[in-house]
Amino acid sequence: MIDPLERIAAALERMSPPPGRAPDFAGAEAFVWHVRPDRLEPVEEVNRVDLSLLLGIERARDTLLENTLQFARGLPANNALLWGSRGMGKSSLVKAIHAEVQTRGLPLKLIEVQREDLPSIGRLLNVLREAPGLRFLLFCDDLSFSHDDEHYKSLKAVLDGGIEGRPKNVVFYATSNRRHLMPRDMIENERSTAINPGEAVEEKVSLSDRFGLWLGFHPCTQDEYLAMIRGYCDAYRVEIDDATLRAEAIEWQATRGSRSGRVAWQYFTDLAGRRGVAL
Repeated sequence: MIDPLERIAAALERMSPPPGRAPDFAGAEAFVWHVRPDRLEPVEEVNRVDLSLLLGIERARDTLLENTLQFARGLPANNALLWGSRGMGKSSLVKAIHAEVQTRGLPLKLIEVQREDLPSIGRLLNVLREAPGLRFLLFCDDLSFSHDDEHYKSLKAVLDGGIEGRPKNVVFYATSNRRHLMPRDMIENERSTAINPGEAVEEKVSLSDRFGLWLGFHPCTQDEYLAMIRGYCDAYRVEIDDATLRAEAIEWQATRGSRSGRVAWQYFTDLAGRRGVAL
């Protein structure tokens, strides 16, 4: 009987391995949370742009920066939901603000969490709770939920904290194209078919209400779009006259059928390649 029991124990160990030890937080400024087994993988170099290059979102930039500085200094701060138009710099702003806080010598670590790993968030909080002297910014990019998605319940562990409370050294930022984190047609459908329409979607919609800070991102104007590209050209020393830049950039956004910070960067990448400038 001993041999079968040992094999069963080994199989269970493979299915649910023990959590890894907490990493050396001094070894990196950013980490990615993984499960099976639970671990924080350090990120050697974060993919981000300088805060000064994010144009057209000045109000959101200043508000989020102030909130993050308050948190990094040990003062009260809100969880933040950055919602709105795609490609307008929501995730870029979070990473750029983290870099700005780092330059001021404040002990803030960035940890990226995938939406699929939200059920394990309680275990992550237990690891971070035991790291005194450090502050952690949890970041979930492109957060949204479908009709039968139960992951949103796990998120409440971060936003509300349950009976233990959210660790005082943790704040949560999320980006989404949806203000209420679920499609509008789904909200209307559940309201129209429910016995009590007021309660049909209250649990899911109220999730966004748990973010103390809402920052909306809206489509940029043509002038803002051109200013973004000019800012990239000046920062990376790509020479081009205003008339040529305007003509090419407008044609580029017309072929894409949209105008945003992402489209501006894509045009600039093409321009830098044609001009022989390495980024």
